[in-house]
Amino acid sequence: MATHHLQIKVHQRLLRAAFLLTASLLLSACIASQPYPSGVPATQPIPAPTTRAPKIGQEWVYNVRNVFNQELVDVVTERVVSVGEQVRIQRSGAKAGPLPDEIQNPWGYVLQDAHWNPPQKFIKPMPLWPEQLRSGFNQFYKTQYQVLGYPDGNYYWGISMNAIQWELINAPAGEFLTLKFHNEIPYFRSNDVFRIANLREEDVWFSPEIGRWVIRRGFGRYITNGVFWANAYWEDYLQWELVSWK
Repeated sequence: MATHHLQIKVHQRLLRAAFLLTASLLLSACIASQPYPSGVPATQPIPAPTTRAPKIGQEWVYNVRNVFNQELVDVVTERVVSVGEQVRIQRSGAKAGPLPDEIQNPWGYVLQDAHWNPPQKFIKPMPLWPEQLRSGFNQFYKTQYQVLGYPDGNYYWGISMNAIQWELINAPAGEFLTLKFHNEIPYFRSNDVFRIANLREEDVWFSPEIGRWVIRRGFGRYITNGVFWANAYWEDYLQWELVSWK
């Protein structure tokens, strides 16, 4: 059993290395690709900061860019519209118009998540940021999800969350002290029956001060029957940058 587990871990690491190499080669071929966010390492705050509590009217506005060519895909506004047992965040895009709501239950644990496509409704709420705001925190979570609006199917979802370090990071909204963490979502099951394997990864710069991320950069890849990982299909590769908050 231990040997089998080790083989799976090694296989995951090899796949991740292949993905990062492919992404690097593709991005290097794009003259105007979106630069990777460069933060300044910071020491662990003592005591650990607390995350801002939700209140009706809190708002975050993000530029959403295509990493491959820096194209501004949309400007998305996210606003807290109700607070209680559940926290509901209303979302809309300047181009896309109304978007599905995000629902947290409780604060910091997402029940309905529209960040990935298609939007998801989790059977068990999943952490949106590290449960302990310290570098080195590492945890794996798993549950099942339904595609929003289609309650007849349940699909496996597992996420590995690794807090890397505290960083001072700049965005259009200014400079923030953030906890940078990395999410890996290997081998989740898609509702697309033609997909036989999937993987998503993202880096997130989370600011306790604003109760949300300052930058969020992530991609997904998948294969279908007869396609190898070296030629895996891409989902969107997007970077969210905070423009304003209140």
